[in-house]
Amino acid sequence: MTTTERPLVLPGDPISPDLIPSSTSKPLRLGPGLRHVPPSDIVPVVAGQLITNHQKNSMWVEYNNNRYIPTPGDLIIAQILRSGPDLYFTSISPYTPPATLPHLSFESATKKTRPQLAPGALVYARVVLANKHMDPEIECVSQSTGKSDGLGELKGGMVFDVSLQFARRLLMAKSKEEGKVEVLELLGGEGLVFEIAVGRNGKVWVGGEDVKAIVVVGRALRETDEGGLGVEAQRKLVRRLAKGMK
Repeated sequence: MTTTERPLVLPGDPISPDLIPSSTSKPLRLGPGLRHVPPSDIVPVVAGQLITNHQKNSMWVEYNNNRYIPTPGDLIIAQILRSGPDLYFTSISPYTPPATLPHLSFESATKKTRPQLAPGALVYARVVLANKHMDPEIECVSQSTGKSDGLGELKGGMVFDVSLQFARRLLMAKSKEEGKVEVLELLGGEGLVFEIAVGRNGKVWVGGEDVKAIVVVGRALRETDEGGLGVEAQRKLVRRLAKGMK
């Protein structure tokens, strides 16, 4: 297991140095619920469970909150609102100002070849800038490789809303072992063919050629999330939904 410590923390609580990942090969990444106070203090800004991932040298606070707070490095699903001369304005949450997406923040994009995205289009993007003094900025290209790495426009498909906590579980490197989410793997085992993109902002895009399969996947995710289903309950749910498709 890469996530080990799960102590409860309150806003402003001091965090023991023993709980902070100390990898020398990767920079420490702070996720939702934590703030760096110069020079070296890390303090929680919400109440919840402190989660540390030593493999990724990251830590965050797991808490129940329906308001997404953009954090650099988050993968999110954004909707295009409008286009300006050099960037798009996008919606990532009803509670945050529009996030900007530069026109050239796509793989191999130039002024002539950049994607032409209409209002309402969806993109899978990464948060690159987020603080209380500036509007969030997102990108659809890796700054280190220049490649999309799976980011970009999401064509077709459907978007389903899930809780922020469930989205984080889906995004875990070992979602089955650490997040206790097997529903997607089980659906694939039943022969459903689909694509998926999970946003930390509580959005899940499901794509594929079979609309009925897309709806079933979305329904399975929603029922697993809203019902707080354990692994065995997820298996029963998938068997029931798969039976209904035959």
